[in-house]
Amino acid sequence: MGKTVDSNGKEERPKWDNKVQYLLTCVGFAVGLGNVWRFPYLCQIYGGGAFLIPYLIALVFEGLPLLYLEMAIGQRLRMGSIGVWTSISPFLGGVGIASMTVSFLVSLFYNTILAWVLWYFFHSFQDPLPWSQCPLNDNSTAYNQECVDSTPVNYFWYRQTLNITPDIEISGSLQWTMVICLATAWCVVYICFIRGIETIGKAVYVTATFPYLVLTIFLIQSLTLPGSTDGLIYLFTPDWNVLKNPQVWLDAATQIFFSLSLAFGGLIAFSSYNPEKNNCQRDAVLVGVINSITSIYAAIPIFSILGFKATNNYNSCRMSNILSLTNYLEIGDQNMTLDNYEQMLEHLNSTRPNEVAEVKLRSCVLQKFLDQSASGTGLAFIVFTEAVIEMPGSQVWAVLFFVMLFSLGLSSMFGNMEGILTPIRDLKLVPTWIPSEFVTAGVCLISFLVALVFTLGSGNYWLEIFNSYVGSVPLLIIAFFELIGVIYFYGMQKFSDDILFMTGKRPNIFWRVCWRFISPLYLLVVFLAYVVIQAQQHPQYPAWNPDYVHFPETEAKDYPGWVFAIIVILSVFPVISIPLVAIYRLIRCGLNRKSSKRFGINPYINNSYDIET
Repeated sequence: MGKTVDSNGKEERPKWDNKVQYLLTCVGFAVGLGNVWRFPYLCQIYGGGAFLIPYLIALVFEGLPLLYLEMAIGQRLRMGSIGVWTSISPFLGGVGIASMTVSFLVSLFYNTILAWVLWYFFHSFQDPLPWSQCPLNDNSTAYNQECVDSTPVNYFWYRQTLNITPDIEISGSLQWTMVICLATAWCVVYICFIRGIETIGKAVYVTATFPYLVLTIFLIQSLTLPGSTDGLIYLFTPDWNVLKNPQVWLDAATQIFFSLSLAFGGLIAFSSYNPEKNNCQRDAVLVGVINSITSIYAAIPIFSILGFKATNNYNSCRMSNILSLTNYLEIGDQNMTLDNYEQMLEHLNSTRPNEVAEVKLRSCVLQKFLDQSASGTGLAFIVFTEAVIEMPGSQVWAVLFFVMLFSLGLSSMFGNMEGILTPIRDLKLVPTWIPSEFVTAGVCLISFLVALVFTLGSGNYWLEIFNSYVGSVPLLIIAFFELIGVIYFYGMQKFSDDILFMTGKRPNIFWRVCWRFISPLYLLVVFLAYVVIQAQQHPQYPAWNPDYVHFPETEAKDYPGWVFAIIVILSVFPVISIPLVAIYRLIRCGLNRKSSKRFGINPYINNSYDIET
């Protein structure tokens, strides 16, 4: 995939070795961690199979049209995000800058998650797994009290991994083990990206396909676990009443939008390396459908394992009650088992009600354990790691799981980095004599240094802020202006002519109606709904505080005023370039017109200017 030189001696744009490389790279960028730990969570809290209805509607009317638009415009104009939007209209140059800014900010916390994955991966080879039991206290006389009060899994995550502080205002110190893991993660990204698409085109053969192999292995294994059927029934049993909740439709729209990695600029950059004549419509539909099928495919083993975990917790709960009853009522251990627990409890309630009432019994309901939802880091580093402990050959499953997560995250990082580096190269923001390897190294080094904030004791709190606010509203705004830029600045007719040139046929009425009306309206409604919902509540964060009265539950705390100000800045800063560049261009245009009138120059006649050579 080396660079070539055309007949005029000008360096041509790099190209993919083959179509498979391009598709795998786009699929790898779109299919990320959210497909594994966000989509199953939304299905769990929003009525199982019923959530698929708003999800698929959002895919058809919002996701696919935007995906098609980004791939088509990148392929036709053959530039990165800044170059594309500046060439469409100088007033839209800020859209490309906004995409590059979001890609940079998202890559900071996304690679930190990969550092956490590496940390768990390195510890997955231990026997027993380090999160399976509590460590001893400093005096080696008893188990660590914080671990005993919570669970070994929680303790390993919050204390041994994060060493988290009880408040976001308490920064804590750098966790040097996490610093090393973070440096390792950025070194892996740099090695894979050292020659641009030439090296990532080779890497995606592994990073984009390996997760599917692991998911298939997990699927086969999970279906053999006791309780897996309960998890799948929970997943696919629809609760149609939840469709009356507008929050469901909002979350479905945002999930489709973010899972396809729209508005980052990476897809525009990747498609710019395609031949000019390529069926980008087929590519967009294929990538979008594969992304959604992957979400559903990943949900099956995830829910099977969650059903297995819920069944184990349910049995442990009942076993605890059996021990309490047999000890207090002096019943033989063999007389009351898990198999006859309900019948024996009913019998004892009818024959010895007063004595049973004196026993402190836990409420054991399988549905309650199935309802215990978690997403994001909570699913990956707490719920899933707890379930792995109970699986036969737990080290093997832990290693496979974290290698899969790393592959998913790494292929998504390729798109984020491309969204940063391609605009830098296209606009020649650095001198051409500096090798691209040095530019990539500089970006990785700067990103590593900034991301050190996430390795502090309060780093997890800041990562959640970046995740919630950088990767939400700014992307909606960028995508909205992308649609406006292509359809109303570039022109629907010209865009249709370009697609005819590239694919051999014009976009049909569905695509044109979505681009012109449905998709912008959809984005506007989602944006307004999101702002209204956020405005109705003061943002809070869950703090891990061993001194909290209800520990091990997390303590809900309001963000301090200065942190709230940073949240507002993080929501506005990535997209502030859109109005600033437009205003700057408007002022320059006004000044040029005044200058033209003053010297009697007509700016609309080309020969009024000297051409620089």
